[in-house]
Amino acid sequence: MKDENLENIVINLYARDCSIRQISRLMNISRVRIRRILVSNTVYRDTTQKEVVKPKNKRLSKLDPYKPYIGELLEKYSDITGQRIYELLMEKGFDGKITILRDYLKTIRQVVSKTPLKMVETDPGQLAAHDWSDYNITFTTGEKRKVTFFSFILCYSRRQYVSVVEDKKQKTLFRELNSAFIYMDGVTLEVRGDNQKPCVDHWEGGQPIFNPTYLRFASHYRFRPRTITPYKPHENLKIERPFYYLERSFLKGRQFRDLEDLKEQLRRWLIEVNDVRIHGTTKRRPIDMYIEEQPFLQPLPAIHFDTSDVVQRVVNQESCVQWKEYLYTVPKKYMFEVCTVRVTEDQLIVYSPSGEQLVVHPLAKPGQKERYVGLPENPRNKPTMDIGDVISRLVSFGPEMARYIELIKQYKGKSWGHQLRRLLALKVNYRTEDIMVAVRRAMKYKVFDAGTVESFLENNSEPRYSIKLSFKPRNSSDYGK
Repeated sequence: MKDENLENIVINLYARDCSIRQISRLMNISRVRIRRILVSNTVYRDTTQKEVVKPKNKRLSKLDPYKPYIGELLEKYSDITGQRIYELLMEKGFDGKITILRDYLKTIRQVVSKTPLKMVETDPGQLAAHDWSDYNITFTTGEKRKVTFFSFILCYSRRQYVSVVEDKKQKTLFRELNSAFIYMDGVTLEVRGDNQKPCVDHWEGGQPIFNPTYLRFASHYRFRPRTITPYKPHENLKIERPFYYLERSFLKGRQFRDLEDLKEQLRRWLIEVNDVRIHGTTKRRPIDMYIEEQPFLQPLPAIHFDTSDVVQRVVNQESCVQWKEYLYTVPKKYMFEVCTVRVTEDQLIVYSPSGEQLVVHPLAKPGQKERYVGLPENPRNKPTMDIGDVISRLVSFGPEMARYIELIKQYKGKSWGHQLRRLLALKVNYRTEDIMVAVRRAMKYKVFDAGTVESFLENNSEPRYSIKLSFKPRNSSDYGK
């Protein structure tokens, strides 16, 4: 079994000028294995990687429905006890134990330190830290929105990279760390987080067990991952305090028209204010100390870690694939086929079932009014499919489909072509296995109508996407074509 932690240690030792023979003696592993690890890492750093997104089921908690109410209580009574919150939750129907509430309160409450704190300084290029922070922003338009900030700081120079993100997922973390490394033009020997799930799976025997994908990311950039000890947030002061400064210096006393205006002002603030201020601890400008630290940073790899999303999508009846709320056009010959879609920061790339690249679209901008991306300026007709192709694709669903097609032709007269096209269009929202279950039921009760099959699926099957199908013929002459 592949040991990501061992490989990360070997790579970091080699990067610090330890010989293969020394590493072999220190780690008690063969030199052949060490060479294999180093060659694999070098190839991976210099080659574009394509990661397949594997959906993970979110574990639900009994406390989830009550978290907004808990937030309201803490906002109104900042020093309310956990026991009193538990009593109020029980009045509202909560049937869980107080332990789960106490664990949750520990993650959201600000605990005042009871012991003196001493800031530990690090050598240039030794350590960087990253974290998230949420703020409620009211824009000049009256819109109120929770905005999540990502921060990355070099612990020696205190130079900081800050950005606005949509979520706190692992892909987002990797993208932002990529951007931070580019912004700093290098990577420190160690990077510290705060036990967030994208980095740390769990703790065993007082030691963190890092996420395997995060370890691969760390090996790609050749840094050693670090984290803070649970319930000791003072270990992360160098990243927590800059958020406090961000709140006082950037968020307070400023107005923002919208999210894009906030991002633009943030970019200017980082360069014009944060980089050139006199830091309270070092008594020097971060940009001046960064000039000293930069030569100690590790160089960036030729190819950055691939952070694009790779998903499967069915081309719908409009010859489009959907990503979020937007529809991207695909050649009509691939209608109702399952295609691979790769989404980068600014592009959406569609591949055929055989892996051939079909089309590249610019990613729709958030808030864009036009839902379709890639349509011709003056489309004459909506894409359609030859009825022979429709039948051949339907027959591939299962052995009973051929018989059902013949029955539709027999009982539906001139509208049989429309019925078959509508039946094939169900593949956009439903899995082939579920469609065949509905078809067998329709044959059992002698129902030869695609609308009835769709109604059965709506009531008994889980759809792929939340799209309401609309498949109407252009005119009566299209029914049997």
